[in-house]
Amino acid sequence: MSARRNKSSSKQPKLRKHKEGNKSDEDMPAARPMAVTSGLNAIHIAPRTPRTSKPQWNGVEEDDTQEVELSLLDENERLQAARGLGQTEEQGYVGGPDSKHLLSAKDQRGMALLIVLYLIQGVPIGLAMGSVPFILREHLSYSQLGVFALSSYPYSFKLLWSPIVDALYFPSIGRRKSWIIPMQLIIGSLMLYISVNVQKLLDAPGDNVYELTAIFTSLVMFSATQDIAVDGWALTLLSPENLSYASTCQTIGLNTGYFASFTVFLAFNSEAFVQKWGLPLLTLSTYLRFWSVICFLVTLWLVFFETEAKERVEDEMSTKTVYKTIWEICKLKHIQALIVMHIFAKVGFQANEAVTSLKLVEKGLGREDLAIAVLIDFPFQILGGWLAARWSRGDKPLRPWLWAFWPRLFFALIATLVVYWFPTPPISMGFFIFLVIQTVLASFTSTVQFVGISAFHTIISDPLIGGTYMTLLNTFANLGGTWPRYFVLKGVDFFTIATCHVKEAGTEFVVKTAECVSEHGKSQCAAINGECVTERDGYYLVSVVCMVFGVIFLLGYTIPTARKLQSLPPSQWRVSVR
Repeated sequence: MSARRNKSSSKQPKLRKHKEGNKSDEDMPAARPMAVTSGLNAIHIAPRTPRTSKPQWNGVEEDDTQEVELSLLDENERLQAARGLGQTEEQGYVGGPDSKHLLSAKDQRGMALLIVLYLIQGVPIGLAMGSVPFILREHLSYSQLGVFALSSYPYSFKLLWSPIVDALYFPSIGRRKSWIIPMQLIIGSLMLYISVNVQKLLDAPGDNVYELTAIFTSLVMFSATQDIAVDGWALTLLSPENLSYASTCQTIGLNTGYFASFTVFLAFNSEAFVQKWGLPLLTLSTYLRFWSVICFLVTLWLVFFETEAKERVEDEMSTKTVYKTIWEICKLKHIQALIVMHIFAKVGFQANEAVTSLKLVEKGLGREDLAIAVLIDFPFQILGGWLAARWSRGDKPLRPWLWAFWPRLFFALIATLVVYWFPTPPISMGFFIFLVIQTVLASFTSTVQFVGISAFHTIISDPLIGGTYMTLLNTFANLGGTWPRYFVLKGVDFFTIATCHVKEAGTEFVVKTAECVSEHGKSQCAAINGECVTERDGYYLVSVVCMVFGVIFLLGYTIPTARKLQSLPPSQWRVSVR
């Protein structure tokens, strides 16, 4: 580090030369900030030693302009230089001017690659959080489903190993490809393994719930590791002015993979759906084999046809340095405020997202009908991602994220009422259309929030540790949507009161000692030819508690905190690790 400090001091006369030149030309007092082209922190370039461009400095020729190497400045020098180069441009960095940029051919190819890589991530997520819980719901209680819900947690704890992904790699392969290629090979191999063994596990899911959880947790963990590398690569694949579209690529790719594994698979896995349309039945085993082949093909493409920019020696950071940088980032007061906001902001609609779809199927909605409703919603998700990316540009990037809270909470309330007043099957076409409209609007608000917050993360991330900084922010955002799920599912069973009703000799009596909430109680009731009758459904109580907490936290903390965070200059999001 001593060598870096010596270099920094050797560069200081260059900064003074520019300052003195502007002072004489403009005849400005020394205490006043100078109005020149751009601030150092406004330059968002991926390499470890980004340089400014070479503008003309009030009559000084371009060839005579001195380069300023940002990596050679410590934090105090950064802030001093930023103040000297003008606060207006620095503050404008967070959102940037609301100007239109044409996508270059390089950006278009980068976006296509990002969509495909995020697509591969979406497939395991759609299985672990979508279709598999629906398949298991017929055999497991909500508490047991809560155990399986733990399989989605690796996305919320990937920060623990993200510095290793960011710091260790093979230069001959590439910083990001060194991790993406092996992770995708493992994902494809694991899906192939699951396809061979999944049927025997699903034959007795109650006995194999922990084994199923362990297998899908491993699958999601490797996908989360691939996500760390892809997040970092996104910062270099796209040009700085189009970085907000990285979140759009993530939305399109993840949603496509998620819907393919959730809605499309559930539809083609439904006997009623395939018989109605004369299609072959799609089993989980066949579906997993198909995606394992796709995963292998994409990996081969990366190996032979996709090149990654070489990392320079001065760009490298040790694993210890990255962990230390994460700790320094977490010590920032506004980062701590952002973390608290992420952890609790999504609680308001967790009961809706974790349980409502399962309740609708339990009430009599066909899985294929639910799949069709969500499939219709897919193009609106893509539209929502594109609009949110545009709305998130400007000096208030969190504005669409905040606005979407109210309709999202409102649709959570509507969904709860739909479950309560669900009609006796078969449902009418009018009610099904209402479900489709409600699903589309609710998902649209969710997409706007996802893209909005992802775009904000992309904008404020320091390119010095791009992948790790993005992972740090996204980890806590994901954690806010996953940690409540286990407790919500457990709470539904905890607050539910159900008893076994048995008819004998033309009379009906209630066996009050036999509960019908757990899988064991339901099995005992079925063994004596009884019927489980729910006297109090814990879903409604949990939903009310979540929504009330969501409104209070939104008004009391989320809104004022988000407004303060989006007004911070970019220098406030940087740290200096010595």
